[in-house]
Amino acid sequence: MGEANNGKVPQSVKYAIIGAGIHGLSTAFHLAQMLKKTGRGSGEDILVVDKTAVAAGASGIACGVVRNNYFQPAMRELMAHSVDEWESDAETYSYHPVGYMQISPECMREDVASIYQQQRAIGYESAFIEGAAASESYMKGLFDDWQAKGITSVLHEKRGGYANNRASMLGLAAKAKSEGVSILSGVEVQGFEFGSNSRAVTGLDTSQGRIACETVVVGAGPWVNAIWNMLDLPKRITVKDLTGKVHRDVPMWKFWCLEEGTLAVDPNMHKTNDGRFPPVIHVDTDAPLYSDRDGRLITDRLWGIYYKPDFSFGGIQGGASPYKVEQDADSVAVDPYGPDSPDFVVGEDFIDMWCSALAHCQKRFEGQMPNYKTEEKSGGLGCFTPDNFPVFDVFRENVYVIADSNHGYKMLGVGKLVAQEIMGEKSALLEPFRFARFEKGQLHPTSHSPFPWS
Repeated sequence: MGEANNGKVPQSVKYAIIGAGIHGLSTAFHLAQMLKKTGRGSGEDILVVDKTAVAAGASGIACGVVRNNYFQPAMRELMAHSVDEWESDAETYSYHPVGYMQISPECMREDVASIYQQQRAIGYESAFIEGAAASESYMKGLFDDWQAKGITSVLHEKRGGYANNRASMLGLAAKAKSEGVSILSGVEVQGFEFGSNSRAVTGLDTSQGRIACETVVVGAGPWVNAIWNMLDLPKRITVKDLTGKVHRDVPMWKFWCLEEGTLAVDPNMHKTNDGRFPPVIHVDTDAPLYSDRDGRLITDRLWGIYYKPDFSFGGIQGGASPYKVEQDADSVAVDPYGPDSPDFVVGEDFIDMWCSALAHCQKRFEGQMPNYKTEEKSGGLGCFTPDNFPVFDVFRENVYVIADSNHGYKMLGVGKLVAQEIMGEKSALLEPFRFARFEKGQLHPTSHSPFPWS
């Protein structure tokens, strides 16, 4: 199962889902289950199309971190729901529940303390350690060689961890197919047909022909800008910020360059003092960072990295804080993960910074920079909304847009909530992410993190 009409595009389908990544597949799987349970249809009413293949885009190269470390209450509650979903079938999702650690400097302590208190309020298990001496002692209790400077708090989430990217997507696709969902690869959406009122979508124009449909779900990840334009939705919007100031003619989409990489060493070298695999480590600090290559000062400003041992990547894998791409959205991402996108292969500056940051944190990584996988394609562009957080909403009467604003992979549970909304049940967890929040001034608060999505 899974290939409609032996790989041929059907003439019509009730539910057409664009994108065979985390959101498209999750929505398809859960929608199929709900249709069957309510007697309103089955998975055979659902078609997922992807211009390449399952996990060929952002979901297939994602670092795979699953965390609840968000300053924003709405994001924190939504992620708690998604962690539940990861834990519901850890084997199929290739999920490793090792936990997650946010290790921070004094300028972030108040923000992280707030995260901890609100995690407690929703019953999400974590521990919070405050003060430089206590933080160092806690980290040395995990790693004898811990040596990061400028740390005054540690938030240790006992849940969360990471999943193997492609393996989890293939597992999710198998679950969807088992419910009768069809998945077609090599079918690129090139436009939409609209009804007589010019509002609702009546069909997809694809590279393999027209597909009539009743409901469309957009789960295109960083390609959402292109689909948005095909739907003739506003390229520039009005945004009221949290102070009440109104900003007009704000670009709907912007891009940040995401840089990630892998140190090609035995993942077993990164274990805790008791021989276990550690939580995902995320370090933000304003301590000066010096090159482990030649000793030069890399930065004396706030910086951040994350890393984990990962056998699917073949080493120690992670990334660093991103940078904004100063280009108009329409000129950037025809294919944001394609060969012409900025820094698709990360440069020497990132390699020096990330490997030096690893060495700054733990002595075991000193002198390991020559083992960086320079030939591996990594990074790419993330497509972000004006406040850097997702939009989950209906447009054109029957098009459900999942615009994850680069929070995508970890949000496995979003597809279940979207499926519920398609079935007519509104989700309180998705309500804070409606498009109308921009004009209403209901933006999500920002923290002092160097990561724009935290």
